[in-house]
Amino acid sequence: MNTNKPYLIDAIIGNSKMLASLGRTGRLYRLWWPNIDMPQHVDAMRTGIKLRDNYSISWFDSETDGWKHEIAYVPKTNIVSIGARSEQQPIRVESLHFAVPEQDMLVREYRFTNTSEAAVSFEFIVHSSFLVSENRLYNTTTFNATADALIHFRHTYFFALSSANVCTKFQAGLGWDSVQEGQLAGNVIDMRPDGALSWRIEQLKAGDSITIPLYIAAGRDEAGSLAQLEIAKSKGSPEWVNETTDYWRQYLVAAAPSPVANEDMTDLYERSVLMFKLMADHQTGSIIAAPEFDETFSRCGGYSYCWGRDAAFITTALDKAGLGELSDRFYAWTLTSQSPDGSWQQRHYHDGSLAPSWGLQIDEGASILWGMWQHYLEGHNIEFAKQVWPAVLKGASFLASFLDPESGLPRPSIDLWEEREASHTYSSAAVYGGLTAASSFAQLLGNNEVAEQWSSAANQISSAILESGWNEERSSFYRGLNISVGASAYEEAVASGKDASIVELDKGYRKYMLRHDPMIDISLLGISIPFDAVPKDHRYMQRTADSIEAALTMPGVGGIKRYENDHYIGGNPWILTTLWLAHYRIQTGSLNKAKELLRWSIEHRTETGLLPEQVDKETGATAWVVPLTWSHAMYVLAIFMLAEAEEKEAAAQQLKGTYKL
Repeated sequence: MNTNKPYLIDAIIGNSKMLASLGRTGRLYRLWWPNIDMPQHVDAMRTGIKLRDNYSISWFDSETDGWKHEIAYVPKTNIVSIGARSEQQPIRVESLHFAVPEQDMLVREYRFTNTSEAAVSFEFIVHSSFLVSENRLYNTTTFNATADALIHFRHTYFFALSSANVCTKFQAGLGWDSVQEGQLAGNVIDMRPDGALSWRIEQLKAGDSITIPLYIAAGRDEAGSLAQLEIAKSKGSPEWVNETTDYWRQYLVAAAPSPVANEDMTDLYERSVLMFKLMADHQTGSIIAAPEFDETFSRCGGYSYCWGRDAAFITTALDKAGLGELSDRFYAWTLTSQSPDGSWQQRHYHDGSLAPSWGLQIDEGASILWGMWQHYLEGHNIEFAKQVWPAVLKGASFLASFLDPESGLPRPSIDLWEEREASHTYSSAAVYGGLTAASSFAQLLGNNEVAEQWSSAANQISSAILESGWNEERSSFYRGLNISVGASAYEEAVASGKDASIVELDKGYRKYMLRHDPMIDISLLGISIPFDAVPKDHRYMQRTADSIEAALTMPGVGGIKRYENDHYIGGNPWILTTLWLAHYRIQTGSLNKAKELLRWSIEHRTETGLLPEQVDKETGATAWVVPLTWSHAMYVLAIFMLAEAEEKEAAAQQLKGTYKL
């Protein structure tokens, strides 16, 4: 199994059924099908050339043998273009990589150009290893002579690899070490995950080019994969390129146009709109946080799951971008993932089942209810309100039952960063937003009694945040109350005179708690943006925002980190946190400050125009997770906020001028 896959990738391609991640050299690292979160099937896939007089293959999807690469998306599409050239080789390789819309297939079109002054003969070699369903057991590779295809399969997943050009040689069952000399022995079947195909090009004249498309067709059985392969071969690859280009450009035309005229802002907006489609599962409507890159959980807990929290921000951005159908499908999916008690748990698979988890995060379900109401406000579709009402009723009832009657705040749960247990101020604000949204649905549908109950509970949360959540010493709201800590931290706190307590648990266990968590955290902006538990122009919110900017701005590289003493992946600035502060600055009229934060975010997109989660605090390079859907959502929301604020500002200036006249 290939354990050297990078955490950071450079591009993604897909069609909402297939999703694949690529490096800038064109190496295919991962392929998900028939859903975008799981299962993943590719162990490794490599492409190279072997000149007639050479003993070994030069792998042009690597940086050995002097290969240099350029990567970019074809403008206004999800087609990736990669150029590879080496001064040591007489062949230049240009390739296009994409998933065909509505089909179960990838196209990888390779164009080889002879850059020398003499004719060149060479072989194009593809080595593929599929650990289907990420399982090293029970894989088989076979060659189907009729289809001229190498087929990798396990259980009910089959992947047929072939080309419009008939291959010269093949071998089923060929390890990476054995393929280096390019000798393919013609073995037809082997209970191994790997194999290879090659195509010989004879006497390619100086300056001439030849195109060889590679198709990867998926099916639930051999017949299904071969039927899809037949469809792939029914058209030339240029026709698939044109059809896919037209599809994505029409998709962009159907979306809302960029609300700003700035070229860089518009480019990133369009890239965001395009990637949103790839992050939404065609079959179920679930939306993943990011394509998986750490499947062994070596540095994190994984990302290719659906979080209600992320999705609430994402669907709000989708609605702004004119992609309400994706939001419709997501909220239909939430009806399948709600727990019997009315809660929504931390994260889920595409089918609504619970993903690996480490405890209830009360803001997840609250965010879903808030997002449902935001979605309703976009179209005022009463049928949508009726559709989600049973889930709203159960969800809001659960939130209300989770409130501590003494404090009026939600009882402790895990925070949005999934690191600590407390009655977090952000989570309290999210519950306020969820109950307020549920109350609005209830009032809309004539359930006035329960609407009043939920509204009253929400107002108690707002009052409690103001009364018990303010930390004058730090000029900020507390991050949380009743935070769980270890025994030593508890003892240190008691020794220094801090308010602390012990809760006796079942079977003799104890929970140690500190009354206050004074850490300054970007999520405190969520109290007002977006949940409005405290008005954005309240002096406490204004002081909190200023404290956040002062404490969390990274020296040198800039950007905003999550909170003080953040150690995750080194404690870097994040795109979404920086944009969160931009949201607040826009909403409170500090447009120039907001534009600086926006500019920083745009400057730290990747080479292919994708937004990561984090930026390295020392170098400013991409540090973690590409792309993060929430980052793109915060960007889209920011530029719509900015456009609206600038329009209001211009109207006010015009009105002021009219009065002067």
